[in-house]
Amino acid sequence: MIAKLKQFFANPQTQLSDEERAEHLKLAAASLLLEVVMADETMSEQEAKLLPSLLTTTLNLASDDVHGLVHDAKLSQQNSISLYEFTQAINDNFDINQKQQLILAMWRLAYADGHLCQYEDQIIRRTAELLYLRHSELIQMRNIAMEQQAKSS
Repeated sequence: MIAKLKQFFANPQTQLSDEERAEHLKLAAASLLLEVVMADETMSEQEAKLLPSLLTTTLNLASDDVHGLVHDAKLSQQNSISLYEFTQAINDNFDINQKQQLILAMWRLAYADGHLCQYEDQIIRRTAELLYLRHSELIQMRNIAMEQQAKSS
């Protein structure tokens, strides 16, 4: 799977079935979420609980598929060189609303443990830039995530 993903990112013109393309997009999005989780080099209990929920809602996954996707995303994320590998595929296939929902999920993960570390912030801001989102959209998603965190606390 990782070899196919690397091939896909190296040559996005590669002919893939619709199912393979959808799997690669889910893997790219999950890898970006893991970038946030691992930004401070630890996965908190709150992040570990929230990640599966965000994957099912943001990517419309069945809960049975989440464990395998997280495992594959960890491998992909560890082998990645830059965020561009993931954002390129997302830019080509996600609409603006899907991109915003991904950034919202990233913010929610960043705030899950009660504080935002500078590396989480940097990853989310860089991802938003690579997804061609406006700064106002980035801030709007952050504010929504902060409100949701305050309500759940």
